Amino acid sequence: MDRTKKLIAEAFEDIADGIEKGSFKKRSRIGLTVYGSEHGVEEMIKAAQLAGSKYGDFDIVLIGPKIDCGFESVEVSSAEEGHKKMVSLLEEKKIDGCVTQHFDFPIGVSTVGRIVTPGSGRNMIISTTTGTMATGRVESMVKNSIAGIAVAKSIGIDNPTVGVLNVDGARGTQRALEELQNRGYKINFAQSLRKNGEALMRGNDLLSGTPDVMVCDSLTGNLLIKIFAAYTTGGNYETLGYGYGPGIGENYDKLINIVSRASGAPLICEALKYCAMCAEGKVLRVAKNEFQKAEAAGLEEILKKDKPSKVEEVKVPPKEVVTYAIPGIDILELDNACRVLWEKGIYSESGMGCTGPVILVSSQKGEKAVKILKEAGYK
Repeated sequence: MDRTKKLIAEAFEDIADGIEKGSFKKRSRIGLTVYGSEHGVEEMIKAAQLAGSKYGDFDIVLIGPKIDCGFESVEVSSAEEGHKKMVSLLEEKKIDGCVTQHFDFPIGVSTVGRIVTPGSGRNMIISTTTGTMATGRVESMVKNSIAGIAVAKSIGIDNPTVGVLNVDGARGTQRALEELQNRGYKINFAQSLRKNGEALMRGNDLLSGTPDVMVCDSLTGNLLIKIFAAYTTGGNYETLGYGYGPGIGENYDKLINIVSRASGAPLICEALKYCAMCAEGKVLRVAKNEFQKAEAAGLEEILKKDKPSKVEEVKVPPKEVVTYAIPGIDILELDNACRVLWEKGIYSESGMGCTGPVILVSSQKGEKAVKILKEAGYK
């Protein structure tokens, strides 16, 4: 019954949107909390003024001190009070979204940022940049991928290309996403500009903006957003990009876009526009639909394969000279991959090549080892 009510509510909302688009386009109302910036209240007001003059297709509501600056405002006395007021305004639907600093999201919600890449000037989504989708690394990155796809679609990228940054957990993430794709969830994988041309992205791809959506863990994403935002200023004043972006979760119901306390007016101006685009594109509904499609394709079953199981002692075969390198195993999976080979009587060691982690075996047993690892799901 609850699901029926939700479907009816969404249908009426769609009808209302259609009526509005037939006569006039509804202007989004985007909040901006004014307290909390390292650069002061004046910088936040300047950001609102920049956005108002540059875009002018959405309304800005300031949440902060009483200032006569031409914008609608809601008076609060502190950053903490500003967050409380922001949440209540969102719940009461008096604003459609809000840009703020240093907001704590629950587990299961991560922010999807957006940068301007220096190599090409392209916009690229970084998924994700703060918060966490799950406590497990691969599970979190897989869900980050879905969140990034949802945000891309909400801002007008109908079939976004997706690349997985080559960090710890990337191979497991890629493998899970490929299985999800094989089961029916559509993913348009990007190809690295490097010679190997695979879906795992390198630093070069970050600079050039190879994929529409770059998937990574949130700590790496957090660093990337900060570096790309402030590499021209020395770090204490962020000018480039769109900030950490909206908090996305499977059932999260508030559009809250994050910027850093070091963010300057030029960046916050773009963060306001990013939030307005997400509001207009109904990003939270799109995200919910994307997660539902992934669930229907077996997301949870796929993720269970990444859960750690009890590790039993395995006898290591006699040591051999190992010169055959097998790439493509995630660094977090090296030990277990070695155990798989030991169980089959093949001596192996873990190592690190110039392109990442490798399993080392004797040259005579290389092909057999690759076959065993493939059968075990490691390649």
